[in-house]
Amino acid sequence: MTLWGGRFDGSMSEVTRRYTGDDADRRLLEVDIRGSIAHVKMLGRKGIIESGEAETLASGLETILDEIDGFEFHRSDEDVHTAVERRLGELVGDVAGKLHTGRSRNDQVALDLRLYLAGSTRHRISQIRDLIGVLTDLADAHAETIVPSYTHLQQAQPTTLGHHLLAYAWMAMRAVERFEGAASRIGMSPLGAGASAGSSLPIDRQMTADALGLDVVMPNSMDAVGSRDFVAEYVFCCAQTMVELSRLAEEVILWASQEFGWARLSDEVSTGSSALPQKRNPDMAELIRGRSAGVVGDLAAILTLQKGLPLTYNRDLQEDKRIVFHADDVLAGSLEGAAALLRGIEFDPAAPDPATTALDLAEAMVQRGVPFREAHSVVGRFVRYIEGEGRALVDATLDDLAAVDHRFEADDLSLLDPAASVRRRLTEGSGSPDSVHDQVAALRALLGSV
Repeated sequence: MTLWGGRFDGSMSEVTRRYTGDDADRRLLEVDIRGSIAHVKMLGRKGIIESGEAETLASGLETILDEIDGFEFHRSDEDVHTAVERRLGELVGDVAGKLHTGRSRNDQVALDLRLYLAGSTRHRISQIRDLIGVLTDLADAHAETIVPSYTHLQQAQPTTLGHHLLAYAWMAMRAVERFEGAASRIGMSPLGAGASAGSSLPIDRQMTADALGLDVVMPNSMDAVGSRDFVAEYVFCCAQTMVELSRLAEEVILWASQEFGWARLSDEVSTGSSALPQKRNPDMAELIRGRSAGVVGDLAAILTLQKGLPLTYNRDLQEDKRIVFHADDVLAGSLEGAAALLRGIEFDPAAPDPATTALDLAEAMVQRGVPFREAHSVVGRFVRYIEGEGRALVDATLDDLAAVDHRFEADDLSLLDPAASVRRRLTEGSGSPDSVHDQVAALRALLGSV
């Protein structure tokens, strides 16, 4: 079934049918029906079709809604819209031909996609909030577990494992905010824009928008049917979140290695090797890292898809659904996987190298009036001196300090303990246990605010 055959004498070839057909939009079935119910009810209230006809159409559509789980698409259905109208005709007869009154597939598919992504946004936000909860609980449990922070993958300063995990929790909270911001631009109604320039029928666009829970009617019909920036924004939200999940996954992979030895993955989230009996592989984390590449590619694809399109609708835009559905599906699965991965991990990290306290020594000199650049140089010489002696910084003595610079003091030796270093942190948002607990409380307050 097609919606456009009257103009043609001949039939579409099988090659054309195969190439132009697309099953991807079948997942829009429910939102397509809901959009159609709102549309026919508006048509009846405005007297564009008879009220009895509107009731018949709405009732038939409600029946199809009940059939969703077992809905049968036919090979001849060009898309989800034609499938619904074909089934509606089977249920209510010729009056089904009035379903499309005052509407085009152009504004219809834009509406369906917006309704679908509005629902997806809510689900992704819920999943991300769940992940934040897992990270927050782990951080709270490890608020005093001392680990090195890293720059350039070299040990930098002592911090806590809780602080490290909270960095990902705050990234995830921004992901929530991005999806929430996108939701306001997704939740706009294009219905009534028609094919490109509106309709001469007295349809009420605000009525259908209200019925569908959409706050805004798009003010320009050409923009309404020809723009996919809302899809690109959604894919960006997916891509950025996947990049952050990939970073977390990479750390889990490193932490679970024998070389790092920070973490052990439970059997529930590990896999083995077909050849190596001793192996415990972090495949979940590796797949999150790997699948992020596809979603980054989706972002490039949706942007490139739009870049040369004149207004308004062009068939190129059929491809937007494959792109956004893939990005959304990968993110949904990866969020679920990441939460499970973190729930199935036990941490036992090694203590930092005492040399990570070098900045504490420099800051102690700064507090005594030494310019930081000079203090930095002095402490660098001290580290080089101790390494040259073949000893660790924690083994330094007062004589060692005096051998490098007379401005060191005896109390400076106490600064070389990584645990004490972490507890001395004064800045807000630092890795001290008190700061970790404050951040945990702040995140839990944000999670509880909805």
